[in-house]
Amino acid sequence: MQKGVVDFITLGCSKNLVDAERVMRQLEAVGWKCVHDPEKPKGEICVINTCGFIGDAKEESINMILQMAERKKRGQLGKLIVMGCLSERYRAELEAELPEVDAYYGKFDFMGMVEYLVSAPSSAKNVLPRTRAFADPNRKRTFLSEDTRLPEAYEREQEKGESLSCERKQEGGKRQSCEGYERHLTTPKHYAYLKISEGCNRMCSYCAIPLITGRHTSRPKEEILAEVRWLVSQGVKELNVIAQDLSSYGLDLKGEWVNGSRHLLPELIDEIAQVPGVEWIRLHYAYPTDFPEGLLDVMAKHKNVCKYLDIALQHCTDHMLDLMRRHITRAEQDALIKKIRERVPGICIRTTLLVGHPGETEEDFEELKAWVKEMRFERMGCFAYSDEEGTYANKHYKDDVPQEVKDARASELMAIQQEISGELMAKFVGKTERVIIDREEGDYFIGRTQYDSPEVDCEVMIEKIGDWKLEIGNFYDVKITKAEDFDLYAKIE
Repeated sequence: MQKGVVDFITLGCSKNLVDAERVMRQLEAVGWKCVHDPEKPKGEICVINTCGFIGDAKEESINMILQMAERKKRGQLGKLIVMGCLSERYRAELEAELPEVDAYYGKFDFMGMVEYLVSAPSSAKNVLPRTRAFADPNRKRTFLSEDTRLPEAYEREQEKGESLSCERKQEGGKRQSCEGYERHLTTPKHYAYLKISEGCNRMCSYCAIPLITGRHTSRPKEEILAEVRWLVSQGVKELNVIAQDLSSYGLDLKGEWVNGSRHLLPELIDEIAQVPGVEWIRLHYAYPTDFPEGLLDVMAKHKNVCKYLDIALQHCTDHMLDLMRRHITRAEQDALIKKIRERVPGICIRTTLLVGHPGETEEDFEELKAWVKEMRFERMGCFAYSDEEGTYANKHYKDDVPQEVKDARASELMAIQQEISGELMAKFVGKTERVIIDREEGDYFIGRTQYDSPEVDCEVMIEKIGDWKLEIGNFYDVKITKAEDFDLYAKIE
């Protein structure tokens, strides 16, 4: 056990990763050494940043807590701390079932961990009592004030099937937002995730996110721009902009109107693109309903805004879109896709689909398959429905699609997408593409084009030749020589 060392284990999405990075930076400022996702945890303290989105993620988080609890029992760990989505939603249950954990923090009070560990001498074990995250009612929360997440508000809007209002109370006439954007970057030095908002106002039937994160709350634009400049000063060249719902950015920022609209995402991205040193901007998790179309003009205008948009569409039949409470029709969704491709020629659209939702018939699934073949998405993922406690679907629908049918549908859809991807990737052969180098691995340098997000999308394998080395984090023009279904091979021009 290494004294003065805190091991961080982050599960779930990139938004969770940003939270962990912020805490790590704050702990390092008061003298702790922080290690992220160590192969062999050796620190005297372990912080597990949990995910609580779907069943598999919750199970992974619980198993990791149990694994670290065993290390603590064997005397290999001094303190075990849990934060994140799972403990935000199930704190009382976790405290009762897992007393081995010394302190629980949720999604919005995790900076209290810094106060806790500053008071706990590194040479002592179990010095402070286990801490409930909301023991101090005056503690500020990250992004959200207390009143934005009331379960009663969620219940009312969930039943009405409408999005939560963006209007919200302000404490002392001022908004609460994250305090301090500096982070311990755990990604390769050349790219980072940039979280511009928290929460979600959409009331999709299957989704537990509003139960965990509450209402959508945008960060002030100037604060985001200050973080962008800081990230660039740290060597970051690629910004992966993330939010649960990019499309709603700015709707809750009172008094800020742009061209008669409070959709401030186009203005924000336009200004980020003008910050010196920002080479690539990539957009993740837009919502099709109320999509800010001005964003397309910004994407077409700036070369450093990647021709890439992650927009979760979930399904295509009017029957399923209605059951899922997506507030859009197939005709409207198809028209948006067409508009995106027309106004940003060559764009790569990444989407996610959901199969096996209650009420999905064979006819719905056959139409979905035909639609995927027609749309030919450049990047696509597919998930089987997970019945999540407290969601509208959980309370009002019967989970009537057998698990084996859900899994079979997901596999069949991904097989279709694999064939589409192979055909689209083959069109790159012979072309020259600009790539950023992420790492060196075996006989190859591994890079990505502007059409590929880190960790989830395709990669470009550049074979090593002689002693010539490519610099990690630098851009190179490469000629594509070979294509596989999900990867490309290239050589330096």
